[in-house]
Amino acid sequence: MFIEQTKRVQPRKGWIEVVAGCMFSGKTEELIRRLKRAKIAKQQVEIFKPSIESRYDEINIVSHDSNAIQSTPVPASANILLLGHDVDVIGIDEAQFFDDQLPYVCETLANSGTRVIVAGLDMDYLGKPFGPMPHLLAIADYISKVHAICMNCGDLATHSHRIVNESSLILLGEKESYIPLCRTCFVKEQKLIQLELNAG
Repeated sequence: MFIEQTKRVQPRKGWIEVVAGCMFSGKTEELIRRLKRAKIAKQQVEIFKPSIESRYDEINIVSHDSNAIQSTPVPASANILLLGHDVDVIGIDEAQFFDDQLPYVCETLANSGTRVIVAGLDMDYLGKPFGPMPHLLAIADYISKVHAICMNCGDLATHSHRIVNESSLILLGEKESYIPLCRTCFVKEQKLIQLELNAG
């Protein structure tokens, strides 16, 4: 539970919140919820996403449940510093797709009194730490780990399993390309893939 700063205190207090998890776990939904609360509290809010993220909309951040909020697509994390000065709250979606300067950008903003809320995949489709997310998790003041439901067994899912034959690290996709799996089911699937590769 985060309390929006409704009074102007000088100097303002900033911090970093990270919402992390696998695909279909509600990361963007939670980001939108927190940003809308800040807007209700009449705070100045700016929202950013990487330019390459255009699955649902070129401009807006859109969750899998079709909730949306207006954002500014940017090609690099440095643009966030240029465009996000002198605001109360900054939201950043799909953080895993940004460059390695994103943690520096978030820390600079937080140190200057801005509340920074970041959402992103903590692991890639191979179960490895994804992009700048490990660094962001290390410097975050608050971390929320959200979960999907495993499509194989119904347990809590922590991994994004790719179901199409594509080995590039970044593959924008939805239910046609990924399913959420728990650790046990993910490990089983990875072993099956390795067996198929060895047999081929």
